[in-house]
Amino acid sequence: MGRRDRHDRGLRAPLLPYDVPAWASRAEQFDDLVRDAVERLEERWAKDWGRVEFGTEDVPPSDPTPWEEGVPLGRLFPADLGQPARVVLYRRPVELRADGQERAALVRDLVAEHVAHLVNRDPEDVDPDYGLPT
Repeated sequence: MGRRDRHDRGLRAPLLPYDVPAWASRAEQFDDLVRDAVERLEERWAKDWGRVEFGTEDVPPSDPTPWEEGVPLGRLFPADLGQPARVVLYRRPVELRADGQERAALVRDLVAEHVAHLVNRDPEDVDPDYGLPT
């Protein structure tokens, strides 16, 4: 049984419909940004990038790689021992650097940079909108 107040009344309906953007958590909204960015490139580059998984995590692990300075926004883990390559974007560092439409552009650019590395191209070749605001 749901929670009720002292007058035996409770919340009768959700405050927001389930299909509005505000219903989704920040993590779900970030996942959607990454999914949209990957889908933009998938039609053209999927056959070239091979087996790759795209994912998100809240924060990067505490052990940075020697060549990274500062907090990474994402990482590319190369394919190894039959496992596919993995591109992981880190939600909290991206959220701290950009807001709203700027965040969508940053996610799009990060995905383009990692895909460019996978297919041995420049990010501008992979995504013509690379570096442009949304």
